[in-house]
Amino acid sequence: MATVLYITAHPHDHTQSFSMAAGKAFIEEYREHNPNDEVIYLDLYKQDIPYIDADVFSGWGKLRSGTSFEELTENEKAKVGRLAALADQFVAADKYVFVTPMWNFSFPPIMKAYIDSLCVVGKTFKYTEQGSVGLLTNKKALHIQARGGIYSEGPAADMEMGHRYLSKIMQFFGVPSFEGLFIEGHNQFPDRAQQIKEDGIARARELAKTF
Repeated sequence: MATVLYITAHPHDHTQSFSMAAGKAFIEEYREHNPNDEVIYLDLYKQDIPYIDADVFSGWGKLRSGTSFEELTENEKAKVGRLAALADQFVAADKYVFVTPMWNFSFPPIMKAYIDSLCVVGKTFKYTEQGSVGLLTNKKALHIQARGGIYSEGPAADMEMGHRYLSKIMQFFGVPSFEGLFIEGHNQFPDRAQQIKEDGIARARELAKTF
């Protein structure tokens, strides 16, 4: 049995968002083909995702100097403890599905805050004399992303940074399999928007059969 983290970063649901519609289709199909797997739904807009701020740096510094967790301030304990829990949850899972829109060539800022919580030495990577080495070498990941324009090819291809960022992070963590499913062009070609959405949903269902 595998554990799947289904991570969404969108303020809208599947009725308003093309990425969320494709994500919903994907995870429903996945569950049909993998009924024994555990799927954990993580809506980042409804989660406590602390930003790395002064409290976090202060708490981490105290812990490194030998202070016990219980001696931290209440703010430090709440934030540092939550960040640790998010990283532990991520490490414990076997598969990851990220669902985001493309906003301003990237993804919503809540996703960056979440990724920051995962970059923890000793959990997702380690340092060696040869440089950093990822520790999640037996995982796999997928990014479902809706893009209003065309960014997979043509002059705008080098402007997309959200999927490329996730790709680098997965590489940094050592994740050997990272795929992308893109639904794009629905704003650029509004007369084809419904067909673009349906095609994306169909591709999501097909991909779920072998993920």
